[in-house]
Amino acid sequence: MSTETVEKPVMQGNNILKGKKGIIVGVANKWSIAWAVARACVREGAEIGFTYQGERVLKNLDKLLVEENLQKCFTVNLDVQKDEELATAGEAIKKQFGQIDFILHAVAFAKREELGGNFSDTSRDGYQLAQDVSAFSLIALAKAMKPCMVEKGGSIVALSYLGSEKIVKNYNVMGVAKAALESASRYLAYELGPNNIRVNIVSPGPIKTLSAAGIDDFSKMLEHVRNVSPLKKNTSAEEVADTCVFLFSDLSRGITSELIYVDGGHNNVAM
Repeated sequence: MSTETVEKPVMQGNNILKGKKGIIVGVANKWSIAWAVARACVREGAEIGFTYQGERVLKNLDKLLVEENLQKCFTVNLDVQKDEELATAGEAIKKQFGQIDFILHAVAFAKREELGGNFSDTSRDGYQLAQDVSAFSLIALAKAMKPCMVEKGGSIVALSYLGSEKIVKNYNVMGVAKAALESASRYLAYELGPNNIRVNIVSPGPIKTLSAAGIDDFSKMLEHVRNVSPLKKNTSAEEVADTCVFLFSDLSRGITSELIYVDGGHNNVAM
């Protein structure tokens, strides 16, 4: 396994999100892609709010906000499986911000025992859980937040992964859920387009996050991508964040219903 150290470029803010307000859904800890997206949005001049689920996640989030001097950011509890909390969060966000301009959906979950072994052994409740949290939540979130975006339009971005369309060992039920997520994004883009609300998917290469820790042989996956991708490196959360910033900004005003890979070109490599 390569031990090369890749120096991350320091990005300078250009205020391309100045005057915009957005909601980040899915920050679990400092390694979350959602947290990298949040930092990039702030760098580019956006005002952001966060959803969290439960006191443990709120404690982690509060610590991150203090470290980044963002403790004044708006936060609201949201379990995407509960319709009443979606409605309450939507009302709270509308009251706090009025109009919001963008939403990041970075929510996914499957039982650890479903991420490995035989796919045909997937349990009925495990399948339903993965679909509910990882795919249906985008539909529910778009419905709940539409009143906050419908006046001026906006941008919704969800995170997916290559396992949605190609077989990735040990990804199993999550791959099927991500396929549903991507399909849902296209139908939402069609429905919300007349309101100037754009819906796109960003599909990163494998990144070492808390959720990735549940996938067997993940380190081998990182090594493989690093060896075969055209850019010969693994994807960073910051690279994904910058792509999301672009999709939130007016620079992408003509883009909707698209899937953008941020994986160093790995998705195009056959062998």
